[in-house]
Amino acid sequence: MDKVIPLINRYDEAVELLPYHLRGPARLIDEMDKAKAEEFRLRIGHVPAIVLPEGERPFASAPVTVKELTAVLEIASAASAHAVRDSLRHGYITARGGCRIGLGGQVAAREGEVTGFAHLGSAAIRITKEIPGVADGILPQLKERGVLHSTLILSPPGGGKTTVLRDIIRQWSDGGRRVAVADERGELAAMRDGIPQMDLGSRTDIIAGCPKDKAVLMLLKAMNPEVIAMDEITAAADTAALESAANCGVTLLATAHGHKWEDLLKKPLYRRMVRKGLFTRLVLISGAGSGRAYTVKELGGALC
Repeated sequence: MDKVIPLINRYDEAVELLPYHLRGPARLIDEMDKAKAEEFRLRIGHVPAIVLPEGERPFASAPVTVKELTAVLEIASAASAHAVRDSLRHGYITARGGCRIGLGGQVAAREGEVTGFAHLGSAAIRITKEIPGVADGILPQLKERGVLHSTLILSPPGGGKTTVLRDIIRQWSDGGRRVAVADERGELAAMRDGIPQMDLGSRTDIIAGCPKDKAVLMLLKAMNPEVIAMDEITAAADTAALESAANCGVTLLATAHGHKWEDLLKKPLYRRMVRKGLFTRLVLISGAGSGRAYTVKELGGALC
């Protein structure tokens, strides 16, 4: 139960981002479901839902309105849209406590650049999962003679890879290593007003809200890291930046989407990355909720 309580507390924090009249229904679900909950989904014209490992579950009967989506934005931004204008351009905002709210709808643009949203259509309130110790079982397999292997964490979307990466960063940082984090979308540190809302350790430097490839190069030049971490490798520019870091002798930590080992070979971006030897350990997360399993594999000729 001690491990469940912090998860329930995170759920309760996310509930506070809902319009007032939806908070009561959201609090009525079972405590264990609160601990497993991943997101609240609000879509105009449809009933609001809670995302659980087994799927979406409605928690109120009336369809979501424009007024309710606007209320979410006002609550999360403390009634100051100006304060979150930059992140709105990228389709999300980060609220106090680290909850990230993804937004959908009709964007506003100027000279081909997105400036925000003209009309909101949906919101995904992600319930942050900070679980100290979640990486305890795999960390010994990621180290050798006190040195951390460059590690890639693989799971399907919502599979828990960011939570595991966050805990590895925290433990390695608190253990005495300088860690730098390229946190483009605020998934890892959930920076707000320059302050991380998530615990990434005492020796961690973060650049947030910047494309990952640019952030990695900035961190290399300015912060002299021993380890560089990023969430969700999605572009060739990301792998090029990681290769630059590896050539400087920096240990790499990153995540990627995939269901099984073979996915690394099916996707050209990942295949090139593995063949270049950027990562020497692979962590595969399978299952969901309390049934998640973590398997560590050496990356080498067998996969290449």
